[in-house]
Amino acid sequence: MILGIDEVGRGPWAGPLVVGAVVLGGAPIEGLTDSKKLSKKRRDELDIIIRSTAYGFGLGWVSATEIDEIGLSAALKLATIRAVEQVKTPYNEIIIDGTVNFLKETTKGAFVTTMKKADLLVPSVSAASIIAKVARDNYMALQDEIYPGYSFSAHVGYGTAAHIQAINQHGVTPLHRLSFAPLKRYQTAATKQVKSLRDDKLTTKQIGDSGEDVACRYLVGRGHKIIDRNWKTKFCEIDIVSKYKNIVYFTEVKYRKNAEQGGGLAAITPKKLRQMNFAAKYYAVKNQLSNTDLRLAALAVTGQPPKVETFLEVI
Repeated sequence: MILGIDEVGRGPWAGPLVVGAVVLGGAPIEGLTDSKKLSKKRRDELDIIIRSTAYGFGLGWVSATEIDEIGLSAALKLATIRAVEQVKTPYNEIIIDGTVNFLKETTKGAFVTTMKKADLLVPSVSAASIIAKVARDNYMALQDEIYPGYSFSAHVGYGTAAHIQAINQHGVTPLHRLSFAPLKRYQTAATKQVKSLRDDKLTTKQIGDSGEDVACRYLVGRGHKIIDRNWKTKFCEIDIVSKYKNIVYFTEVKYRKNAEQGGGLAAITPKKLRQMNFAAKYYAVKNQLSNTDLRLAALAVTGQPPKVETFLEVI
């Protein structure tokens, strides 16, 4: 019962750091090895097998914003702790790929063995490498829809020539790690913008409105036509109503000043979904939208100046 741990995404310029943790419990899985030595097709196949047969597994995610704020070393520890916390299966040994015990400062630190090339030698570590790699690659592929022009699915955030060209042409996104040396000049610019906002002493409402402005520009950039903003009745409110092709979107904008405030989309509770669903139907009746595909969506905006972090269709 070995808990194998490995990380993916230490070196990219953009995207999250992901740590995988797997207890195989002796489950026989043929072909396990370092995820980088496998084809994408084979990784995807093994990912399904690992998740369905392992005794337990977990994934620890640390965002680019968090990496910038606490540094890569602390991010590796945080991602490892988050991954291990998800594993509820009992285990009697922990093996981490590499030479650093990222759990040293926790109660589990004394039970850790670090091992170079463990992702080649220990099946549970190989499995951890694979599920982390697949999860991160899939996440980066989804970002192509949110940030067109960057080809995140191709380079998954690494500093390739194509990625550098995209940054030079379009600038950085909330996915980029501005603390990394090649992108530090953007961090300096962002700091100046934040200082400017503070010097202007904007109110909370003004900052929130600026977040909605950014959200609107983002949707327009994706081909949406803004129909309404802050549509209110005594029953409900809709932040943004937009139309894309033959679909009308009702988008809730969640703004947070910094990452410590928690994920903005976490506020989309079942109760909130019911309210949004009612609001959308009520809007459709009031505005005589018949035979129209209605969709609910949530858009998370973070930082000062505000940037779009996530856009998600919820229904």
